[in-house]
Amino acid sequence: MDTNVLYYGDNLDILRHYIPDESIDLIYLDPPFNSQATYNVLFREESGASSHAQIEAFEDTWHWGDATAQAYDEVLRGPHQNVARMLKAMIDGLGHNQVTAYLVMMAIRLVELHRILKPTGCMYLHCDPTASHYLKILLDADFGPANFRNEITWKRRQGFTSAVHESNRYGNITDILLFYSKSAKARFRPQYNKDSKEYQEYVDKFFTLVDNDGRKYQATSLTNPAYRPNLIYEYKGYKAPANGWMITKEKMEQWDKQGRIHFPASKNGRLRRKSYADELKGMPIQNLWDDIDQLGAGRTERLGYPTQKPLALLERIINASSNPGDIVLDPFCGCGTAVHAAQKLGRKWIGIDVTFLAINLIESRMKGAFPELDIKVIGEPADLTSARDLARRNKKQFELWALMRLGAQPSGKKGADRGIDGLIPMIVGGSAGKPEYARAIVSVKGGEHVSAPMVRDLKGVLDREGEPIGILLTLTKPTKDMSTEAASSGFYESALWQKKYPRIQIITIEDLLNGKRPDLPSAASPFAKAPLERERGETGRML
Repeated sequence: MDTNVLYYGDNLDILRHYIPDESIDLIYLDPPFNSQATYNVLFREESGASSHAQIEAFEDTWHWGDATAQAYDEVLRGPHQNVARMLKAMIDGLGHNQVTAYLVMMAIRLVELHRILKPTGCMYLHCDPTASHYLKILLDADFGPANFRNEITWKRRQGFTSAVHESNRYGNITDILLFYSKSAKARFRPQYNKDSKEYQEYVDKFFTLVDNDGRKYQATSLTNPAYRPNLIYEYKGYKAPANGWMITKEKMEQWDKQGRIHFPASKNGRLRRKSYADELKGMPIQNLWDDIDQLGAGRTERLGYPTQKPLALLERIINASSNPGDIVLDPFCGCGTAVHAAQKLGRKWIGIDVTFLAINLIESRMKGAFPELDIKVIGEPADLTSARDLARRNKKQFELWALMRLGAQPSGKKGADRGIDGLIPMIVGGSAGKPEYARAIVSVKGGEHVSAPMVRDLKGVLDREGEPIGILLTLTKPTKDMSTEAASSGFYESALWQKKYPRIQIITIEDLLNGKRPDLPSAASPFAKAPLERERGETGRML
């Protein structure tokens, strides 16, 4: 099984075809779900044609349709009848709606995730309160109630927003992480936080004494709670308590040599042990995580991905439930925070996502943070035949793949794209401190038939948008008329670069696969660059 690999495609297919039984040590998943929509819309019965509002609200979720019905039937007929019974009960009670469609598509994947976990493995499912209670029922059926470890509440923001003043409910400032183990053999390393306010207050309150070397300590009792005549002895003029000391004289001498005995000024006082504050591990992490904030706009870690999670969150999970060298899987890897944290902490990893936008972003992120890392991408078209197959199967994903391969940013517009599929920023003037930008407009044609009007359409888009260069990216070789039409569009002349650039450029997918790129002024990257990881995190083995 390959590791340090990104898979493009449906994670259900990839789990079944690429990931062997009991091969994964830790799974983290954050399935897409839009909790911003109202709860009532979630439970509106579907009549076959969703309203425009529903489509807008739930473009990131699954809907009832042929795929959902097929998956539901597969669960009902499959060997995992505990899951089947629970899923059927929820659908019988709630009907066919966005939530139950979501639960069907999750149920069939949760069965596969349970299959691939090692007996010593764990899984963390990240969700929000909209569906967390239903997912927990499915997980109890899949993993068994005895293997439920925790429901962790992550307080992701402080909640000072003014929007709550106009609301009819309390603000949502938390996410849920459902933590399950494969079996009682699963490993766990407790986590601690020395930076928490509560911990600092505890240290300040109880560790009030300071040693000669400046170390803060607390003088703790050495009195035995029960009568121990064999531990009654005088030490350096200090008499034993009535019940005797907690330690032998030999141990007392050892601690004395180590400077760990607190000697009162008066011989009538009691010897006490020095418990140093700097030897404490920190505040133990419980099931309320309020010490990790979501990524704000000013954080250098932020890449601009809307649901990006902080590295600190994933580092805590990975440190707690895996060892260096273990394999971490994220089947909905989004912008790749889980695989980034896994690499940083010396784990192997596998990431899966259904969009090329995510795969490209993760690849860029990982190469920026770990320049020497060799990343393999599986499922991405590698030749013209596989590119044609992708275009036939999924036009939108073909378009995204082609744009990513070209180095363009998807336009991101909803509805009609008005002839703009992607954009490439370019520096066309200005100065080093204040560059002037323009954009190359990209139009992707994934059909088998192309013609000269497509070139004229792109030229019209350039004129409408006031941009200097257009790129027509085609699956099929251009006709002679197309090449003539493109040539007749003339050139864009850059005074900054002292060069002429063809105003309309036609590039085929075959050209792209062979390394050809458009002739453009210097282009800016569409994504923020992940900070370089210079130091590896904790690599100590789990106890």
